[in-house]
Amino acid sequence: MNPTRVLLVDDHALVRAGIRALISMIDGVEVVGEAGSGDEALSLVETLQPDLVLLDITMPGMSGLTALSEIRVRFPKVRVIMLTMHEAREYAVQALHGGAAGFIPKRAAATELMQAIETVMRGKTYVSHEIAQEDVSATEAAAHYHELLDKLTPRQREILILIAEGKSMKQIGRALNISVKTVESHRAQLTERLDIHDIAGLVRFAIRMGLIKVE
Repeated sequence: MNPTRVLLVDDHALVRAGIRALISMIDGVEVVGEAGSGDEALSLVETLQPDLVLLDITMPGMSGLTALSEIRVRFPKVRVIMLTMHEAREYAVQALHGGAAGFIPKRAAATELMQAIETVMRGKTYVSHEIAQEDVSATEAAAHYHELLDKLTPRQREILILIAEGKSMKQIGRALNISVKTVESHRAQLTERLDIHDIAGLVRFAIRMGLIKVE
């Protein structure tokens, strides 16, 4: 059988080196390339045509979730396992909702990485045992958050993102070419739909949903 061809994507060279070392111990799997950003990853997926991408969820520039979305649209046959320092279920749900075939923390052992690769290459979904053992209420909460997000109009999403980025009502109005009164109206509607009535809560929600980048 031909080996499973893997592309590593992480903005930290040491992390990539560690994962490459783990993969070197797995029979039938080989690393064919490395990328340090989402943009570079998309270019290499097109060039190298890997079977599998191990993709960091948090990177400067294009986030892993955005890169995941692009890969799923442009290269639907390529499987993607998300790697992250974030072990909360909400990140797993968000990644899987976006089309990831698997989700494991970066500190996963070689045996789990091997199991994850074998599972997704059989066409199934793999979620880390650590994540799977967490309180199921976190999953229910994540599903609820996605339902809330789906209730927002495109304009309300725009305003939510700008609020979460720290923009004032006047700045948002200028950015969207609408009046402050209209901005305030949209904000009132989105806070009502989300049932979140403070700026900090809106920022947390936007981060949780991957609407803004976490530096």
